[in-house]
Formats: sequence, C-alpha cells, structure tokens
Amino acid sequence: MSHSQDKTILENSLLKNSQPIPKSFEQAVSMIKEFAFAEVGKEAQKKQLYFHNYAHAEAVRRRAEIIFHAIEPFWTQICQEPALLDSKRAKSLIDICAASHDMVQLFLPLKSPQTARVRESGVSENATIDKLIDFIKHLNQKFIAQNPELSPLFTQIDLQIIRKSISATICLFDTKDNSIYQPDLYNSQQKITLPARIIALADIGGLGIDGMSAYFQEGSLILLEENPDIIPLVQEFLAEKENNGNNGEVYENLRQRLLKRAKFQISFAKGRYVRLNRELEGLPIEVILVLKEKVFKYLSEETIKKIEALTPTADNTTLEKLIEFFELGKYIQN
Repeated sequence: MSHSQDKTILENSLLKNSQPIPKSFEQAVSMIKEFAFAEVGKEAQKKQLYFHNYAHAEAVRRRAEIIFHAIEPFWTQICQEPALLDSKRAKSLIDICAASHDMVQLFLPLKSPQTARVRESGVSENATIDKLIDFIKHLNQKFIAQNPELSPLFTQIDLQIIRKSISATICLFDTKDNSIYQPDLYNSQQKITLPARIIALADIGGLGIDGMSAYFQEGSLILLEENPDIIPLVQEFLAEKENNGNNGEVYENLRQRLLKRAKFQISFAKGRYVRLNRELEGLPIEVILVLKEKVFKYLSEETIKKIEALTPTADNTTLEKLIEFFELGKYIQN
C-alpha cells in the first residue's frame, strides 16, 4: 500500500470519528450532503476540475429539484416502487445523489502530451458509490450503537436506490450521432426508478433546463477540465502573438482540438434535443408534456439553430476566434 493510500485511509478514519451521531434521518441527510460537497471540493482542487466541482453538484441538485417539483403532483400515479411512495423521503435520497454523484473523478494516464485526459466509463461513478455507501453505513452504525432498539436510518432499499441513481449518470459516447447518452435511460428490460431518472436527466440536462448561455459555459469548463494544458498554451500563444513569436505546430494542434470540441458541442446539443422523447419513455403522456413544456423548455429546433449559428465550425476557423468563442481569456491568471 502506498503512502498516499495510507494517508487517505487515515484521513477518512479521522473524518468518520469526528462525525457526530445523527439523531434523525433528516439530520443524517444534511450530514451526508455536507460530506459530499466537501469531498467534491477537495477533489476539484486536487485534480484541477473546472467542471466537476461544487458548482456542478449544486446545479444538478437544483435541476433535480425542478424536475421533482414538476412531477410531484403525479408521484403516486407514476411511482411503481412501494419504497418510494413517500415522496418526501425520495426527495431526500435524490438530494443525496445530486450532491455526491461526482464525488470521485478518476482519469486514465495520458498517452501523450497535448491530448485530452479521459475518464473510463463507470469507473468514477462506481468509486463514488462505494465511498458514499461506506459513509452512510458508518452513520447507520453510529446511530444503531446509540439506539439499539431502533431500525437503521437508511434501509438496504435506500442504499439500492442511491446506488442505482448514481449509476444512471454513467455516460457512453454514441458514434452514430457523435453524442453522449446515459444507457440506463434506454434499458427497456429493466425499468429505471424515478430518482435515477431524475438524477440522470438533471446531470446532462443543462441545455434543456438552463438554456444556451449555461450550455456554452459548461462546454468551456468541460473542455478545460479534460485539457488542463490549454490555458498555459493559450497564455503562451497570446504572449507570443504580441511579440511576433511563432510556435506553429503546437498552436495548430491546439486549434484542431478546439475546433473538434466546438463541433462536438453542436452534436451534443442535437443529441439532447433528439433523445429527450426516448429518455422520457414510460412516463404518462401528461407528465411528459409537463416536463417538455415547463422543464426542458429550451430544447427546441430554434435553440439548435442558434447554437449552430453561434458556434465556429469552419475548417479554417482561426485559433483567435476559437479562443474567443470558448471565452478562454477569462480563465487566464494575470
């Protein structure tokens, strides 16, 4: 076992021992969310995460809340799991999953410089689930030790719901339309639970729920997170440009990477628009109408046309234009 692993185990042990004993389910939920947000923040700082940080976790929590409130009037009608009929408890589990769903971020080793770092599908999510469930079980144990006559705060069914909900955020890339999708939303053999559907839709639903400006900003942040060398390169490029310097091969590589990402943003937006009907399948028509009209209100042909018009995709697009489009200048430290 490495020194860093020893240190992590020690830190986790100290953290657990320092936690007070929860007196109720509601207090435990608050403690878990506080723990999750803190872990997300530490991971973001340690791994230079522009996107998978507190802001994203909070955005997913907010978007999940919007979806939940839109369908809450239909809850008993559409909820097929007896354990989830209590919508208040289900909402608490959704809040936990939203806060913690990206708690661990693991990247594959870079094969070469000036390439994007990659997360292997499902690895970060499964590591997150293990860390979260371990923490919840610890709170259960402390509560039972103090209250041996009572049942655990979180049941095995609760833990299963949490596990399935975070698993539903696992994404795959579809080469047919160059877009991202979450396979659990497409699994007709195993019906997805309501909390899992809500968390999955909230996770990559920024365009539909928050609109085009938020979508562009998220795109820039994901670009920087996956390519931590970009800001130093942009800074170097702008400095050399002022001094009439030239590092053509490096900057052409950067231009191609930015151009590829710009084209992907259009494909991803089109995917979100085209895929929504499929991702809402199985819900009653009145619920689908509410979600499409009041929640995912920005998913329209008009929005896609605006994104296409504003996104530079011509093969001869200059590096300066791409830097401007992704607003990279504002991330340069002066």
